Amino acid sequence: MLTQNLIYASTSTSTCNTLSLSLYNSTMAICHHHHHHHTFHTHHAFPPTTTPTPHLHLRLPSSFRCNLSVTSPPKLEPEPVYTSVKSFAPATVANLGPGFDFLGCAVDGIGDFVTLKVDPQTPPGEISISDITGTGNSAKKLSKNPNWNCAGIAAISVMKMLNIRSVGLSLELEKGLPLGSGLGSSAASAAAAAVAVNELFGGKLPASELVLAGLESEAKVSGYHADNIAPAIMGGFVLVRSYDPLELISLKFPNDKNLCFVLVNPEFEAPTKKMRAALPTEISMSQHIWNSSQAGALVAAVLQGDLVGLGKALSNDKIVEPKRAPLIPGMEEVKRAALEAGAFGCTISGAGPTAVAIVDDEEKGRVIGEKMVEAFMVGGNLKAQAMVKKLDRVGARLVSSSSR
Repeated sequence: MLTQNLIYASTSTSTCNTLSLSLYNSTMAICHHHHHHHTFHTHHAFPPTTTPTPHLHLRLPSSFRCNLSVTSPPKLEPEPVYTSVKSFAPATVANLGPGFDFLGCAVDGIGDFVTLKVDPQTPPGEISISDITGTGNSAKKLSKNPNWNCAGIAAISVMKMLNIRSVGLSLELEKGLPLGSGLGSSAASAAAAAVAVNELFGGKLPASELVLAGLESEAKVSGYHADNIAPAIMGGFVLVRSYDPLELISLKFPNDKNLCFVLVNPEFEAPTKKMRAALPTEISMSQHIWNSSQAGALVAAVLQGDLVGLGKALSNDKIVEPKRAPLIPGMEEVKRAALEAGAFGCTISGAGPTAVAIVDDEEKGRVIGEKMVEAFMVGGNLKAQAMVKKLDRVGARLVSSSSR
């Protein structure tokens, strides 16, 4: 597990909002971030055991810009440790009701795989996408141009961070997640690709940098939000405390508690843009107070392993869900059916159309899933599929590697 709760990284490069200043020499301002990181490297399917200590940021006025040119030694380029690696990144449930754009968690046993190879046919410093396979019509819908593909964008971003110039890479993407399902499909691809590139070159970068790489990909695809990409990389529950600088808080759900997600995905498209357009631009003070208290209760419930409290908070968003649920046929009936069947809570996963309910037992989860599937058909005339999954406490990881 990640041993530290708060992870920092800078998102500002154009202005020196977050500068490393050489305090003993006031004439020298260093305008890049050159951190010495702990290794983030595994030979197997387990998470890193170390993360970097937080870097202190000296905040300067946003109008301050760097005019000093400083010559620094060229950044060394790491050698590939393997010739090929395969990585996995899990599905994620973002928002969790009242945590719109700042809370998310990873779901076990469903996600995307990336196979990455050192490829002499690909120009040095570049990446090519050789194949896309998997669920539904992913292969037809997704671009093989790395600049227009979530996995490609994240991989290129990590290559730049590592300063890879003399090796070309080819990438295969295996989609285990349907597109536009509200289960963090694009984030899973980005997380798997970011971890694969990092591990191929010896795991030099910490989780915070990989989240930044994935965030670059999310920004191009679905908007600048980290509530899918952060838990996809870090596992468990993650709170996004700030975007500039990026500050992530890993919320540890107790190991001895059993948390199951009942995920019910109807055959219906809920485009993120349309679902965002439905949201109010302004809210009242009473709505703000209500949702803030629910989000606070949700965080407390996660840390305490209180499933009843978690379900109650999850079900009580009064700002986003009431605007989005009517756009997904049957969602209101599905939520009612889940709660009546014994779920602790139910809401929309991400922007939908997947509904997520929480429960403490897989068998119970299967019964609740059946009731939710029925409700989608009765209330919305939609076919749907249910699955019961546990919390993924690990996040994106290497699953195999080869040195041949």
